[in-house]
Amino acid sequence: MLLSVALFAGNVLLIRALGEYGSVDSWIIATSRFLVGFAVLFGFFTRRGGFQPRNMLTNPLLILRGVMGGFGVWIFYLTVIKIGVGRATFISNTYVVFGAVMAAVFLHERLTTRLVISLALTMIGLALLTGITDLQAPGGYEWLGILGAVIAGAVVVSIRKLHQTENSSTIFGAQCLYGLMISTGPTVTLAMPMITIVIVLLIGSGLLAAFGQLAMTQAYKDLPVAQGSVMQLLLPPTIAVGGMVFFDESYSGVEMIGAGLILFGCLITAWTKPRLSSGLPASGTKTGRKPPPIRPVG
Repeated sequence: MLLSVALFAGNVLLIRALGEYGSVDSWIIATSRFLVGFAVLFGFFTRRGGFQPRNMLTNPLLILRGVMGGFGVWIFYLTVIKIGVGRATFISNTYVVFGAVMAAVFLHERLTTRLVISLALTMIGLALLTGITDLQAPGGYEWLGILGAVIAGAVVVSIRKLHQTENSSTIFGAQCLYGLMISTGPTVTLAMPMITIVIVLLIGSGLLAAFGQLAMTQAYKDLPVAQGSVMQLLLPPTIAVGGMVFFDESYSGVEMIGAGLILFGCLITAWTKPRLSSGLPASGTKTGRKPPPIRPVG
């Protein structure tokens, strides 16, 4: 999970840099990510076994994961360009809490008082970060970022569930396939000449995102949603510092308090150790076998 944090941080900062070079549209960035992801998938993982491309067309949950992931990636990249890497990442990171709540509902991971408190703190932090103290409702891109966080939470839950029957490479491939289906049309209409540095940044960001996604997907195979998110808490402050150092982003005192509440709420979520009512089969377990017995995590 730490590896995925480092890779995702590099990806987001490169995306912000792309916004500085010719205002590259978020659809183009998303399409590049999915294309590079496919190249990584077929170049490094098809020969290792486990990749089942046919399942991406027949498994409804894989299809749903792919569609949600495709829209979620575009939303995140758009907010990074429009409201800055730090704010966009803090808002996006609330998926930790949203995902834990959805895991409690759909995967029957225990919903604790601590989780409810973390949700409340996170919502207060979001309000402070997005301008409530100025008596303003969050702007359109802030609302879009919150929607993206909800989608990301649902994606994490679907990944957790899919690991009962699917390989990590197949789950990742679904995002690339359906993401391309979603983004190719808008990208074609926005086709534009690009300088060499933009092409290099697009490929570099796509590689970082692909390996980051694979690392995170593999990590969630063995970790509950809430606990698996603990290392991801390093991502927002890392990116925020990068935004201040490289792109002159700044935060007011109230916004810093809001960001801190978001991190604290997510940390409380990560501290929870829910029981799983549906254990995941270990690597190599054949589909159709009885799942492992219920056991406490940790």
